[in-house]
Amino acid sequence: MSNPNMKLLYVVLALAILISILAPFLASSDPDGLESAAEKIIGEERFTELEEAEAAIDSPMPDYSIEGKGKLGEIIAICLGTIGILAISFGLGKIIKA
Repeated sequence: MSNPNMKLLYVVLALAILISILAPFLASSDPDGLESAAEKIIGEERFTELEEAEAAIDSPMPDYSIEGKGKLGEIIAICLGTIGILAISFGLGKIIKA
C-alpha cells in the first residue's frame, strides 16, 4: 500500500510546478509590493539610484527569467527556483528529523 504522505507530496509538487508555469502569464508588470513599499519609504530618487547600482552578487536568473528566452525562460527560471527551494526544504526536513 502506498504512503498517503507521498501522495500528498506529489500533489503539492505538481501544484507548485503548475503555478510556476502559469505565473509568467498571470503576473503583473507593475512593481511588486516590496519594490513599491521601498520606493515609498526611501523615496523615488534613492530607489532609482539603488536599482541602477551594481549588485554585490550577480543573480543567476535576474527578474525570474533566462535572458533571451522570453516567456519560456521565465517558466524555466521559476520552475528551477521552485524545485530548488522544495529540494532544500525536503533535505533540511530530513536532516532535522534525523
